[in-house]
Amino acid sequence: MASPDGHAAVAPGSRRVLLNVLRRRILFVGGKGGVGKTSLSSALALTRAEQGGRVLVVSTDPAHNLGHLWQRSVGDEPVRLAETAEGGIVDGVEIDPHATIDRHLAAVERTMMRMLPEQQHPQVRAHLERARHAPGSHESAVLERIADAAERGQREYDLVVFDTAPSGHTLRLLALPGQLAGWTDTLLRNRDRSERFAAAMRGLAGRSAPQPSAESELRQALHRRRERFEALQRDITDPERTGFVVVFTAEALPVAETIEVIESLGAMRVEVAALIANRRSPDDAGALLRARRTVEDRQLAALRERIPDAAIAEIPLMAGELTGPRALADLAGLLRSAS
Repeated sequence: MASPDGHAAVAPGSRRVLLNVLRRRILFVGGKGGVGKTSLSSALALTRAEQGGRVLVVSTDPAHNLGHLWQRSVGDEPVRLAETAEGGIVDGVEIDPHATIDRHLAAVERTMMRMLPEQQHPQVRAHLERARHAPGSHESAVLERIADAAERGQREYDLVVFDTAPSGHTLRLLALPGQLAGWTDTLLRNRDRSERFAAAMRGLAGRSAPQPSAESELRQALHRRRERFEALQRDITDPERTGFVVVFTAEALPVAETIEVIESLGAMRVEVAALIANRRSPDDAGALLRARRTVEDRQLAALRERIPDAAIAEIPLMAGELTGPRALADLAGLLRSAS
Protein backbone atom coordinates (compact mmCIF):
# COMPACT_ATOMS: atom_id res chain seq x y z
CA MET A 1 0.00 0.00 0.00
CA ALA A 2 1.33 3.44 -0.86
CA SER A 3 0.26 7.01 -0.23
CA PRO A 4 -0.21 9.52 -3.09
CA ASP A 5 3.38 10.74 -2.66
CA GLY A 6 4.71 7.23 -3.21
CA HIS A 7 5.65 6.46 0.39
CA ALA A 8 4.37 3.50 2.37
CA ALA A 9 1.13 4.29 4.19
CA VAL A 10 -0.42 2.97 7.38
CA ALA A 11 -3.70 1.12 6.97
CA PRO A 12 -6.87 3.23 7.38
CA GLY A 13 -7.97 3.34 11.02
CA SER A 14 -4.49 2.66 12.39
CA ARG A 15 -3.88 6.30 13.29
CA ARG A 16 -6.99 6.33 15.50
CA VAL A 17 -5.74 3.19 17.27
CA LEU A 18 -2.27 4.64 17.88
CA LEU A 19 -3.47 8.05 19.05
CA ASN A 20 -5.75 6.30 21.55
CA VAL A 21 -2.74 4.34 22.81
CA LEU A 22 -0.72 7.53 23.40
CA ARG A 23 -3.23 9.06 25.81
CA ARG A 24 -1.97 6.74 28.56
CA ARG A 25 0.86 7.45 31.00
CA ILE A 26 2.53 4.01 30.87
CA LEU A 27 2.91 1.68 27.89
CA PHE A 28 4.44 -1.78 27.80
CA VAL A 29 5.44 -2.78 24.27
CA GLY A 30 5.93 -6.53 23.92
CA GLY A 31 5.75 -9.49 21.58
CA LYS A 32 7.84 -12.23 20.05
CA GLY A 33 11.56 -11.59 19.57
CA GLY A 34 12.54 -9.86 16.34
CA VAL A 35 9.17 -8.31 15.43
CA GLY A 36 10.28 -4.68 15.86
CA LYS A 37 9.36 -3.86 19.47
CA THR A 38 12.27 -1.46 20.02
CA SER A 39 11.74 0.53 16.82
CA LEU A 40 8.00 0.88 17.47
CA SER A 41 8.56 1.76 21.14
CA SER A 42 10.86 4.56 19.99
CA ALA A 43 8.51 5.69 17.21
CA LEU A 44 5.56 5.84 19.63
CA ALA A 45 7.73 7.85 22.05
CA LEU A 46 8.79 10.23 19.29
CA THR A 47 5.19 10.64 18.14
CA ARG A 48 4.16 11.65 21.66
CA ALA A 49 7.15 14.02 21.89
CA GLU A 50 6.03 15.65 18.64
CA GLN A 51 2.78 16.44 20.46
CA GLY A 52 4.88 18.29 23.05
CA GLY A 53 5.15 15.41 25.52
CA ARG A 54 8.08 14.43 27.71
CA VAL A 55 8.72 10.71 27.19
CA LEU A 56 11.02 8.15 28.80
CA VAL A 57 11.79 4.93 26.88
CA VAL A 58 13.00 2.11 29.14
CA SER A 59 14.56 -1.06 27.71
CA THR A 60 14.00 -4.07 29.99
CA ASP A 61 15.37 -6.60 27.49
CA PRO A 62 18.73 -8.10 28.59
CA ALA A 63 19.76 -7.96 24.90
CA HIS A 64 19.45 -4.17 24.70
CA ASN A 65 18.94 -2.64 21.25
CA LEU A 66 17.81 0.86 22.21
CA GLY A 67 21.26 2.44 21.99
CA HIS A 68 22.06 0.65 18.72
CA LEU A 69 18.75 1.79 17.24
CA TRP A 70 19.29 5.46 18.15
CA GLN A 71 23.05 5.23 17.43
CA ARG A 72 23.69 6.65 20.87
CA SER A 73 25.36 5.44 24.05
CA VAL A 74 22.49 4.53 26.38
CA GLY A 75 23.06 3.26 29.92
CA ASP A 76 21.47 2.76 33.32
CA GLU A 77 20.54 6.44 33.75
CA PRO A 78 18.38 8.54 31.36
CA VAL A 79 20.12 10.12 28.37
CA ARG A 80 18.53 12.52 25.88
CA LEU A 81 17.66 10.84 22.59
CA ALA A 82 15.59 13.53 20.88
CA GLU A 83 14.15 17.02 21.24
CA THR A 84 11.26 18.20 19.07
CA ALA A 85 10.27 21.60 17.72
CA GLU A 86 7.07 21.32 19.77
CA GLY A 87 9.06 21.28 23.02
CA GLY A 88 8.84 17.53 23.57
CA ILE A 89 11.71 15.23 24.50
CA VAL A 90 12.60 11.55 24.39
CA ASP A 91 14.97 10.15 27.02
CA GLY A 92 16.24 6.58 27.05
CA VAL A 93 17.40 4.05 29.65
CA GLU A 94 18.76 0.53 29.30
CA ILE A 95 18.19 -1.21 32.64
CA ASP A 96 21.30 -2.81 34.12
CA PRO A 97 19.97 -5.41 36.60
CA HIS A 98 23.48 -6.24 37.84
CA ALA A 99 24.01 -2.64 38.98
CA THR A 100 20.62 -2.73 40.71
CA ILE A 101 21.50 -5.99 42.50
CA ASP A 102 24.85 -4.53 43.59
CA ARG A 103 23.20 -1.44 45.08
CA HIS A 104 20.50 -3.47 46.83
CA LEU A 105 22.90 -5.99 48.35
CA ALA A 106 25.27 -3.23 49.47
CA ALA A 107 22.40 -1.55 51.35
CA VAL A 108 21.35 -4.86 52.94
CA GLU A 109 24.94 -5.57 53.96
CA ARG A 110 25.30 -2.19 55.67
CA THR A 111 22.13 -2.81 57.66
CA MET A 112 23.07 -6.38 58.60
CA MET A 113 26.55 -5.33 59.70
CA ARG A 114 24.98 -2.95 62.22
CA MET A 115 22.47 -5.53 63.46
CA LEU A 116 24.79 -8.49 63.97
CA PRO A 117 27.94 -9.08 66.01
CA GLU A 118 31.23 -8.90 64.13
CA GLN A 119 31.89 -12.65 64.29
CA GLN A 120 28.80 -13.23 62.11
CA HIS A 121 29.82 -10.79 59.38
CA PRO A 122 31.67 -13.37 57.21
CA GLN A 123 28.57 -15.60 57.12
CA VAL A 124 26.41 -12.62 56.16
CA ARG A 125 28.71 -11.69 53.28
CA ALA A 126 28.75 -15.31 52.06
CA HIS A 127 24.94 -15.45 52.18
CA LEU A 128 24.59 -12.19 50.25
CA GLU A 129 27.01 -13.40 47.60
CA ARG A 130 24.86 -16.50 47.10
CA ALA A 131 21.77 -14.28 46.91
CA ARG A 132 23.41 -12.33 44.07
CA HIS A 133 23.15 -15.40 41.83
CA ALA A 134 19.92 -16.86 43.24
CA PRO A 135 17.04 -17.71 40.86
CA GLY A 136 14.76 -14.72 40.43
CA SER A 137 17.32 -12.12 41.51
CA HIS A 138 17.62 -10.75 37.94
CA GLU A 139 13.83 -10.45 37.52
CA SER A 140 13.44 -8.85 40.94
CA ALA A 141 16.10 -6.26 40.07
CA VAL A 142 14.44 -5.44 36.73
CA LEU A 143 11.11 -5.07 38.52
CA GLU A 144 12.68 -2.65 41.02
CA ARG A 145 13.83 -0.49 38.11
CA ILE A 146 10.40 -0.69 36.42
CA ALA A 147 8.87 0.56 39.68
CA ASP A 148 11.52 3.33 39.79
CA ALA A 149 10.71 4.37 36.22
CA ALA A 150 6.95 4.34 36.86
CA GLU A 151 7.43 6.57 39.93
CA ARG A 152 9.85 8.84 38.08
CA GLY A 153 7.42 9.07 35.19
CA GLN A 154 4.73 10.50 37.44
CA ARG A 155 7.12 13.27 38.52
CA GLU A 156 9.09 14.09 35.37
CA TYR A 157 7.42 12.66 32.24
CA ASP A 158 4.09 12.53 30.44
CA LEU A 159 4.63 9.00 29.18
CA VAL A 160 6.89 6.06 30.05
CA VAL A 161 7.32 3.41 27.32
CA PHE A 162 8.76 0.06 28.39
CA ASP A 163 10.48 -1.74 25.52
CA THR A 164 10.25 -5.26 26.92
CA ALA A 165 11.94 -8.61 26.50
CA PRO A 166 10.25 -11.36 24.43
CA SER A 167 6.76 -12.32 25.58
CA GLY A 168 7.34 -15.17 28.05
CA HIS A 169 9.89 -13.22 30.08
CA THR A 170 7.66 -10.13 30.14
CA LEU A 171 4.55 -12.03 31.26
CA ARG A 172 6.48 -13.52 34.18
CA LEU A 173 7.75 -10.04 35.05
CA LEU A 174 4.25 -8.50 35.05
CA ALA A 175 3.03 -11.21 37.43
CA LEU A 176 5.79 -10.40 39.95
CA PRO A 177 4.53 -7.19 41.64
CA GLY A 178 1.57 -8.90 43.27
CA GLN A 179 3.68 -11.91 44.22
CA LEU A 180 6.48 -9.85 45.75
CA ALA A 181 4.06 -7.57 47.60
CA GLY A 182 2.44 -10.65 49.13
CA TRP A 183 5.81 -12.20 50.00
CA THR A 184 6.95 -8.98 51.68
CA ASP A 185 3.67 -8.78 53.60
CA THR A 186 4.28 -12.31 54.89
CA LEU A 187 7.77 -11.30 56.05
CA LEU A 188 6.31 -8.36 57.96
CA ARG A 189 3.66 -10.52 59.63
CA ASN A 190 6.31 -13.04 60.66
CA ARG A 191 8.45 -10.25 62.14
CA ASP A 192 5.41 -8.93 64.02
CA ARG A 193 4.86 -12.33 65.60
CA SER A 194 8.55 -12.66 66.48
CA GLU A 195 8.64 -9.21 68.07
CA ARG A 196 5.49 -9.86 70.13
CA PHE A 197 7.01 -13.10 71.39
CA ALA A 198 10.31 -11.35 72.22
CA ALA A 199 8.44 -8.57 74.06
CA ALA A 200 6.55 -11.13 76.13
CA MET A 201 9.78 -12.90 77.07
CA ARG A 202 11.39 -9.59 78.07
CA GLY A 203 8.39 -8.85 80.26
CA LEU A 204 8.67 -12.21 82.03
CA ALA A 205 12.38 -11.65 82.58
CA GLY A 206 11.88 -8.06 83.79
CA ARG A 207 14.00 -6.58 81.01
CA SER A 208 13.22 -3.29 79.26
CA ALA A 209 12.58 -2.96 75.55
CA PRO A 210 15.66 -2.32 73.39
CA GLN A 211 16.32 1.06 71.80
CA PRO A 212 15.39 1.59 68.14
CA SER A 213 18.15 0.21 65.93
CA ALA A 214 18.87 -1.25 62.53
CA GLU A 215 15.89 -3.56 63.18
CA SER A 216 13.54 -0.62 62.67
CA GLU A 217 15.44 0.32 59.49
CA LEU A 218 14.84 -3.18 58.15
CA ARG A 219 11.12 -2.94 58.95
CA GLN A 220 10.88 0.44 57.23
CA ALA A 221 12.66 -0.94 54.17
CA LEU A 222 10.19 -3.85 54.00
CA HIS A 223 7.24 -1.46 54.30
CA ARG A 224 8.64 0.72 51.50
CA ARG A 225 9.18 -2.33 49.31
CA ARG A 226 5.63 -3.58 49.86
CA GLU A 227 4.14 -0.14 49.17
CA ARG A 228 6.21 0.22 46.00
CA PHE A 229 5.10 -3.13 44.57
CA GLU A 230 1.48 -2.52 45.54
CA ALA A 231 1.60 0.86 43.75
CA LEU A 232 3.14 -0.77 40.67
CA GLN A 233 0.45 -3.47 40.69
CA ARG A 234 -2.25 -0.77 40.81
CA ASP A 235 -0.61 1.08 37.91
CA ILE A 236 -0.25 -2.02 35.76
CA THR A 237 -3.91 -3.01 36.17
CA ASP A 238 -5.35 0.52 35.71
CA PRO A 239 -6.64 0.64 32.10
CA GLU A 240 -6.91 4.42 32.14
CA ARG A 241 -3.26 4.77 33.07
CA THR A 242 -1.49 1.75 31.58
CA GLY A 243 -1.78 -0.27 28.40
CA PHE A 244 0.06 -3.14 26.75
CA VAL A 245 0.88 -2.91 23.05
CA VAL A 246 1.51 -6.28 21.40
CA VAL A 247 3.74 -6.10 18.32
CA PHE A 248 3.71 -8.98 15.83
CA THR A 249 4.26 -9.84 12.20
CA ALA A 250 1.33 -11.38 10.31
CA GLU A 251 2.78 -14.89 10.22
CA ALA A 252 1.56 -18.12 11.80
CA LEU A 253 3.91 -18.36 14.82
CA PRO A 254 3.84 -14.67 15.86
CA VAL A 255 0.03 -14.63 15.53
CA ALA A 256 -0.31 -17.78 17.65
CA GLU A 257 1.97 -16.27 20.31
CA THR A 258 0.04 -12.99 20.18
CA ILE A 259 -3.22 -14.80 20.97
CA GLU A 260 -1.56 -16.52 23.95
CA VAL A 261 -0.15 -13.19 25.20
CA ILE A 262 -3.56 -11.51 24.99
CA GLU A 263 -5.17 -14.34 26.97
CA SER A 264 -2.42 -14.23 29.61
CA LEU A 265 -2.67 -10.45 29.98
CA GLY A 266 -6.44 -10.73 30.37
CA ALA A 267 -5.98 -13.22 33.21
CA MET A 268 -3.66 -10.68 34.92
CA ARG A 269 -6.18 -7.83 34.35
CA VAL A 270 -3.71 -5.93 32.15
CA GLU A 271 -5.37 -3.86 29.43
CA VAL A 272 -4.32 -4.63 25.85
CA ALA A 273 -4.32 -1.14 24.36
CA ALA A 274 -3.55 -2.20 20.78
CA LEU A 275 -2.03 -4.80 18.51
CA ILE A 276 0.46 -3.65 15.90
CA ALA A 277 0.92 -5.78 12.80
CA ASN A 278 4.39 -4.66 11.78
CA ARG A 279 6.19 -4.84 8.40
CA ARG A 280 3.11 -5.50 6.31
CA SER A 281 4.08 -6.44 2.76
CA PRO A 282 2.83 -4.18 -0.05
CA ASP A 283 0.37 -5.60 -2.57
CA ASP A 284 1.59 -3.48 -5.48
CA ALA A 285 5.33 -4.31 -5.57
CA GLY A 286 5.60 -7.51 -7.56
CA ALA A 287 4.36 -11.09 -7.38
CA LEU A 288 6.53 -12.20 -4.45
CA LEU A 289 5.42 -9.49 -2.05
CA ARG A 290 1.83 -9.74 -3.29
CA ALA A 291 1.87 -13.45 -2.42
CA ARG A 292 3.26 -12.66 1.03
CA ARG A 293 0.54 -10.06 1.47
CA THR A 294 -2.09 -12.71 0.75
CA VAL A 295 -0.62 -14.99 3.46
CA GLU A 296 -0.50 -12.07 5.90
CA ASP A 297 -4.12 -11.16 5.16
CA ARG A 298 -5.13 -14.70 5.97
CA GLN A 299 -3.25 -14.64 9.29
CA LEU A 300 -4.78 -11.29 10.25
CA ALA A 301 -8.25 -12.61 9.43
CA ALA A 302 -7.60 -15.59 11.74
CA LEU A 303 -6.45 -13.24 14.50
CA ARG A 304 -9.52 -11.03 14.13
CA GLU A 305 -11.74 -14.10 14.28
CA ARG A 306 -10.13 -15.21 17.56
CA ILE A 307 -9.95 -11.68 19.06
CA PRO A 308 -12.86 -9.86 17.37
CA ASP A 309 -12.71 -6.73 19.54
CA ALA A 310 -8.94 -6.18 19.17
CA ALA A 311 -7.73 -2.75 18.04
CA ILE A 312 -5.19 -3.55 15.32
CA ALA A 313 -2.86 -1.06 13.66
CA GLU A 314 -1.02 -2.11 10.49
CA ILE A 315 2.44 -0.69 9.82
CA PRO A 316 3.95 -1.21 6.35
CA LEU A 317 7.31 -2.69 5.52
CA MET A 318 9.77 0.18 5.15
CA ALA A 319 12.62 0.36 2.67
CA GLY A 320 16.15 0.63 4.01
CA GLU A 321 17.65 -0.09 7.42
CA LEU A 322 15.63 1.19 10.35
CA THR A 323 18.41 2.64 12.53
CA GLY A 324 19.28 6.17 13.56
CA PRO A 325 17.20 9.23 14.48
CA ARG A 326 16.30 10.03 10.84
CA ALA A 327 14.80 6.59 10.20
CA LEU A 328 12.90 6.73 13.49
CA ALA A 329 11.57 10.17 12.59
CA ASP A 330 10.34 8.70 9.29
CA LEU A 331 8.58 5.88 11.14
CA ALA A 332 7.05 8.35 13.64
CA GLY A 333 5.96 10.49 10.70
CA LEU A 334 4.23 7.47 9.21
CA LEU A 335 2.29 6.97 12.44
CA ARG A 336 1.48 10.66 12.69
CA SER A 337 0.33 11.19 9.12
CA ALA A 338 -1.73 8.03 8.66
CA SER A 339 -5.38 8.48 7.77
